[in-house]
Amino acid sequence: MKALIFAAGLGTRLKPLTDNKPKALVEVNNITLLEHTVKKLKRAGVNEIIVNVYHFAEQIKTFLKQKNYFNIHIEVSDESGQLLDTGGGLKKASWFFDDSKPFFVHNVDVLSNVNLGELYQSHINSRSLATLAVKDRETSRYFLFNETLQLCGWKNIKTGEIKISRENANTLTLLAFSGIQVINTEIFELINEKGKFSLTDTYIQLAKNNKITGYWHDKDFWLDLGTPAKIKEGEEYLVRL
Repeated sequence: MKALIFAAGLGTRLKPLTDNKPKALVEVNNITLLEHTVKKLKRAGVNEIIVNVYHFAEQIKTFLKQKNYFNIHIEVSDESGQLLDTGGGLKKASWFFDDSKPFFVHNVDVLSNVNLGELYQSHINSRSLATLAVKDRETSRYFLFNETLQLCGWKNIKTGEIKISRENANTLTLLAFSGIQVINTEIFELINEKGKFSLTDTYIQLAKNNKITGYWHDKDFWLDLGTPAKIKEGEEYLVRL
């Protein structure tokens, strides 16, 4: 089983922790975010991972080498020339996913107890192009889902901007993306964008004619480790385990 870890972000909200290191190497209880993510994916049966890098890219490469690549097959997708955002980052790493099997995509700054095995099986059962882990939580940007958890649009509640994929949807539920997803390799044949682009915009377009599903996991612990305060909260959670 394969996975992509998004680790190319600048980590601006994590300053000063990211002044001299990438976000992926910020530690929670003396373990880097990258190691937390790799080990979680390994526990779910993943044995091949590609990590995209940009900010302090060489530090991440050195770290992986020092860790002996966690005794699995790990590649690096280097975006040092241009930060490609989520859509461009996924497309650049497409060569790695050559076995026609669904794969995980996991943000490096997410700490959770989401059952990745259940998420993967839910994706298989629904026969979706992509399955997004989502929660009912406060944020500024939401995906819009219908009663069968099919993606129908996106909304920014701060600006009021709305993007609709399916006009005939009646009742829409606003759910926040958790930074964890399963995607079919067929998506690479459907992506027309080039260079730097957001996967969110791609999903809104693809949802018009393809099945993109939400995996609602409100009962799970989930934390965005994007600020120093959230890092402390994550440390407190891990201590309680």
